[in-house]
Formats: sequence, C-alpha cells, structure tokens
Amino acid sequence: MVEMFPLRSADAAYGKIKGMLSTLGDPFTRIISPKEYQSFRIGSEGNLQGVGLFINSEPKTGHLVVMSCIEGSPADRAGIHEGEELVEINGEKLEGVDSEAAAQKLRGRAGTSVTVKLKSANDPGSDFHIREVEIPREFIKLSPISSAIIPHRTPDGNLTKTGYVKLSAFSQTAASDMVNAIHEMENEDVHSYILDLRNNPGGLVKAGLDVAQIWLDGDETLVYTIDRDGIAEPINMIDGHAVTRDPLVVLVNEGSASASEILAGALHDNGRAILVGHRTFGKGKIQSVTELQDGSALFVTVAKYLSPSLQEIDRVGIAPDVQCTTDILSSLSTQALIKTTRSASSVSPLEADSCIMVAEHQLDVQRLINGSAS
Repeated sequence: MVEMFPLRSADAAYGKIKGMLSTLGDPFTRIISPKEYQSFRIGSEGNLQGVGLFINSEPKTGHLVVMSCIEGSPADRAGIHEGEELVEINGEKLEGVDSEAAAQKLRGRAGTSVTVKLKSANDPGSDFHIREVEIPREFIKLSPISSAIIPHRTPDGNLTKTGYVKLSAFSQTAASDMVNAIHEMENEDVHSYILDLRNNPGGLVKAGLDVAQIWLDGDETLVYTIDRDGIAEPINMIDGHAVTRDPLVVLVNEGSASASEILAGALHDNGRAILVGHRTFGKGKIQSVTELQDGSALFVTVAKYLSPSLQEIDRVGIAPDVQCTTDILSSLSTQALIKTTRSASSVSPLEADSCIMVAEHQLDVQRLINGSAS
C-alpha cells in the first residue's frame, strides 16, 4: 500500500485499506493493526487489562452496542447496561469504527482510566439520553464458566438439585472448565442442568463446537457452513460421548451471539435441549483470518453458518421454544412453591430469576415424561 499510494505511515495504509473494505458493505470484514490483533488473541486466551465490557457491531446499522459486562468488572460497577450504544471513547466518535478497534481503545494498562459516552437503549434517537462515564482499567480474568446448584421442589413435592452453568464467553478453556463443573455437580447428586448463554457474545467458534460435544453423543451434525455459492457442508462429531445425558435447558436472549447461537442451535436441533428466553442476536458469519507480515490481520467474511436443521442464524437469530413472559410465569406454580417452602430472604437471585423459573418448569415436564416412559 505504501508503494502504491503516497502514504507516509502504516496507519495511513491501514486507513486506505479500511476504506476499500468498507465498500463491501460488511462491517465484519476488516483489517486490524498489530496491536489490535495481539489484543484480540489475548482476549481469546482469557486474560486482558481493560474494563470488562463486551461490545459488538449491530448488523443492520453498524452501531457499537453493549452486549454484556463481566460481573464485578469496572464496567459492571459503573452501571453500564446491555443494549446501550457506545458513541465515544476518550472524546473520539465511533462512527465507522469496528468492534475490535473500539475494544482496543477500551483496553489499556491497569491503573489508567477511559471515558466513554453511551446512548440509552430506550431512546436511541435522542441525544438527550447520552451520558458520560469514566471507567478505571483493571486486570480482567475472563473466567468463562461459573456454576451453582439450585434447590428445586418438584410438583410432586420431591426436593431435587439443578445444576446451573453460566457460560459468559468462548475462550480456549471453556470446554475443559465446563467438564470440570459438570463433574463437580454430579458429585453433589445433580441430575438436571440449566446452561445459561444469555449475554454471551461468542468468541472462539471451535470452543463452541467443543462445548456442544460435551452434551451430545454419536456423529451428530453440529452446524452447517454455506459458502457464497450456496454450497452447504456439515460439521459432524466423530464418535461423540456425552459427559452427561441428564435433562438440559438452555437459556438465550438478545445478547447471545455467534458461537452462542451455534451451540444453542446444535443442542436444540439435535433434540438435546429445550431453549428458553428470547430470540438471539443473529450473527452467523464465518471469517478467514490472515496474519500479515507486520503483525496486522485481515478478517474476511467468506461464508455463514446454518443450524443443523438448516435454519438461518445470521441477521435472523434463533427463536426459543419457550419465552420468559409474564403470561408464562403467571401459569407456573414454581414461584408459589418457593415462597411457601422458604422465606423470601432465603431465596437466591438465581431462584428468583424468571427465566430460570421457566427452565425449572421445563425440566419438571421432562422428568414427568421420562418417568412415564420408564
């Protein structure tokens, strides 16, 4: 680029390339600098210095939207919410800036701070709802897995234990950490599971496929890839052996994207799990990553993913089997059972979560079906 055009610096060359790539109309096809690419690799490995904020480009508008905050992180403590639009970082407007470049601006040495401007998700067209927040940077360990055991009383009065697994991102350790969590809960006499993918923005697709194989047997199709010529190819397991075959419900919402959607689709379409929550984000693109000689990298969208039942994911998302709505909750006895068996002060936040209540009801239905079948 420097030889072809009168450009005085590598940054100018990157700018020229970004301009050319923007004509393709795909916000996810992009070039990132060596520093940005190094940060991208660090993030996928699970350790970084920053504010603990997950952002993504909204497919239709290209605006940068908050997907989630790492629990307890500086962004979480600052009260930043899912769905808010990120409009400025340290006084720099973010029009035309891709999500990885913006993430790089948020990262930095622990002990420093960054100032952001956010637009309310409730009224995105109004500048009156823009607020400015200064956030300190800290060492952030992206622990992708957290787990808990939820006590649950079934409709027939039996007290059971439900294993709850929250998967916040798909890093290199996601699958192995999940296997460990399942084994620990099995030792505590858990016989049903809730896998929470809400507000999981994705990460390493291979990690998502590895997690799917923890729950599936045989040679199931995990996902299809479809190229620009419309040719679909399956990605199948080879002689898979599930870690557990206990009943499973998967929670999803608008913040579940990319690898989260691939995992949810694999478990749902293979009949392994019921999906509860809200329609997912809708990012199903496949990208080739080419590392260039100077350490920068070119991300190019070359194909897209389809679920095992050949359903579109990109720009569509995956619809749940059961939504977490007021009507659904009012028809359930779970909340009443909790209130009558224990005082409100002893009910954990997980037990009071409306989607988890719906998930527990679905597990009760599965237990009833399995019991009838036996």
